[in-house]
Amino acid sequence: MNDDTVLLHTEGHTLHITLNRPRALNALTHAMVRRVDEGLTIAEQDDAVVAVVLSGAGERGLCAGGDIRSFHDDARAGSEASLAFWRDEYHLNARIARFPKPYVALMDGIVMGGGVGVSAHGDIRVVTERSRVAMPETGIGFVPDVGGTRLLASAPGELGTHLALTGQVIGAADALLCGLADHFVPSERLSDLTAAIAGSTDRDEVVGTVRTHASQAPEGELAAHREWIDTCYAADTVEEIIDRLNGSGVTPAKETVEVLLAKSPTALKVTLAAVRRARRLGSLEAVLDQEYRVSCRAFAAPDLVEGVRAQIIDKDRAPKWYPAALADVTEADVARYFAPLEGRELGLGSPA
Repeated sequence: MNDDTVLLHTEGHTLHITLNRPRALNALTHAMVRRVDEGLTIAEQDDAVVAVVLSGAGERGLCAGGDIRSFHDDARAGSEASLAFWRDEYHLNARIARFPKPYVALMDGIVMGGGVGVSAHGDIRVVTERSRVAMPETGIGFVPDVGGTRLLASAPGELGTHLALTGQVIGAADALLCGLADHFVPSERLSDLTAAIAGSTDRDEVVGTVRTHASQAPEGELAAHREWIDTCYAADTVEEIIDRLNGSGVTPAKETVEVLLAKSPTALKVTLAAVRRARRLGSLEAVLDQEYRVSCRAFAAPDLVEGVRAQIIDKDRAPKWYPAALADVTEADVARYFAPLEGRELGLGSPA
């Protein structure tokens, strides 16, 4: 492939996969997804390769997610290119989770949306003091995908529900707390870490090398808010969550209400259902199948186009959601997002 948006090179026993669109915060395109998959094939078939290291070019982040402007343009044009992108992307997410060799993701800087998908399913996930991790999809009328609903459903208590609905950006310590990362390594030590991994000769040595370079992360924020988060987000509906937040008597909880009410009402309700269902589905593959159904339905709904317009294109930060109120999003509306796709299923796992 004559595409330099993903760079592949070997160093010692390591295959480096570098996302290389720094001016776009390494946002994923379909070609990039295919190239990463090609890199994994090379690594899997080469006995000399002991580990894969994923990183992002530039100093701003690993990956800010998918190219959401292209989703907007595809939806407006009636194209289904985004659906093909998601199909290959979700297959890649599943492959990363099952990859037979150590997959070391350097989650330095911004790691959002699709960036979480290509990193947080790996078996060795490294964050730094610059890490900013989030699944911010509800803010553009979309729903967490790339296996994100499973990752968030597995977080302690209701932390994942809080992050899924609000799209809150978290740092290293909170990513570790929520199970989105495994080790903290100061950014200044990443080059030393990758050089040491290159000299490792087996999985145990790779794991030991990362642990040797790891240290204690600076204190996070979420642990101090566990009580009200767990209490409020345990409610069965978004409306009840908001009522509990308002009635909690806790200032940060009340402030969160404003954050939630700015999101797409449909996206909020579908996201809550998706996270709760992900807890019951079990395997990542089954969750990705569910997310593909949801993504296809969200692609055909008005809020995605409107959300991207308001946040990315016109940047007026004033989306006009449809429906505009939580009360107007019915249970039947939500259920339609999870209905079978009739011959167009992703087909990774068991039907939901």
